[in-house]
Amino acid sequence: SNDVRDLLESDDPRARLALDYLVYRVAREIGSLAMAMNGIDAVVFTAGIGENSPDIRARICARASWLGLAVDDIANRGGGPRITVPGAVVSAWVIPTDEEEMIAEHTLEAWRAHEGRSSHAHTGVPEPAA
Repeated sequence: SNDVRDLLESDDPRARLALDYLVYRVAREIGSLAMAMNGIDAVVFTAGIGENSPDIRARICARASWLGLAVDDIANRGGGPRITVPGAVVSAWVIPTDEEEMIAEHTLEAWRAHEGRSSHAHTGVPEPAA
């Protein structure tokens, strides 16, 4: 399924495997970024899974606990905004976002950038290949 809620509710071993892999991959990316950035101050959970799956957030933070992430279970179940215990070396936050609005903003930025470079923008005629 492409819906994490279905996987969380399923007894199918493949659903558990898919969730384990999701948690592993996210924690791995957090670790990779921490290394590349010479440490991190915070992890932000956002969008569908990040905003609505306290179990997934807790599992990811547990997997990345070596960084100093320590989840406050009550804050995590309540949706934050801060979901780590006071004094955690790395804080974790739940920040709501409007994905459709972000896509629209980035599309508009790309369109404006293209319009500024194109001498044919007003005609709708594509520019010749370089």
